[in-house]
Amino acid sequence: MIKREENPDYLNAFLDYSTTILNKSPNSIKEYNYDLAMFLKFIKIHFNLTKEIDFKKIEIKDLPFEVIKKIELDDIHAFLGYLTTTFNSKAATRARKISTIRIFFKYLSQDASKKFLLDHNPALNLKTPKKDKRLPKYLSLDDSKRLLDAASNEDNRNCERDYAITTLFLNCGMRLSELVGININDIDFSECKMTVIGKGNKERTIYLNKACMKAISNYLKVRPKIVKHDNKTSEKALFLSERKERISNRTVQYIVNKELMEAGLDSRKYSVHKLRHTAATLMYQYGEVDIRALQELLGHESISTTEIYTHVNSDQVRSAVEKNPLANL
Repeated sequence: MIKREENPDYLNAFLDYSTTILNKSPNSIKEYNYDLAMFLKFIKIHFNLTKEIDFKKIEIKDLPFEVIKKIELDDIHAFLGYLTTTFNSKAATRARKISTIRIFFKYLSQDASKKFLLDHNPALNLKTPKKDKRLPKYLSLDDSKRLLDAASNEDNRNCERDYAITTLFLNCGMRLSELVGININDIDFSECKMTVIGKGNKERTIYLNKACMKAISNYLKVRPKIVKHDNKTSEKALFLSERKERISNRTVQYIVNKELMEAGLDSRKYSVHKLRHTAATLMYQYGEVDIRALQELLGHESISTTEIYTHVNSDQVRSAVEKNPLANL
């Protein structure tokens, strides 16, 4: 929840611009607000504008735009160093904040009103830190089947809903926000496909296999009915909570965590996002899916992001060596 009353006017103006002109999603706007609030709090410390020791208690509402005009590239580098030494931030975390800062200063130097316009962009030559290349964690095929078995436990009064959620994650590789945002009218039952809203408010089509269609159909048979006195905004939502409201991110995370434990899998190692990795990896390893098709399915802007799923396991490496035509000479 963004508390606009705690932001300086130029930050709220940027958030409005990002919403209306850049068409950024509510999740992106929240991330922008969080990243920039953190940056501005550091600026108050860095420029000796506060004596507050507790970082969380530092207010930014009173930070004048005149201070923003004084920010240079070295000050941004100091912020990134602060993240590393104080919060032990990883390269991926710093990269996201760098992206936010770049967009913010580009707005202030090009598209802002005269009231908040900068005469130079201090983030123009800001570089992104090199990220550690790590293979994504994912469930094996057998572990995925165990998770689905746990999700279908009939002792759970919401088993149809929870099974459908897990089935969509493991078969379609969608993001958490995409699953939570599904409306019933997003699904084309005759064509076995649906539309989801991904990062950057971009709409894409996801095709549904037999397992997905069956799981959704079984859930819809028992899905709570929304009556007149219920929350109207939840009427179109596919997945509902027990309070007959659109299911929340936190509830879905709780469901998956509980299923992982029931399946005997390490819930500290795996998560909802790891199910997205699992779907992508299984499709690539077992389905002979073209990398471009996988990119389209996952909604990646860059093919380099999708390429992390082209990793191979030791059995595949061994098989490749054994298939060498010189192996039996």
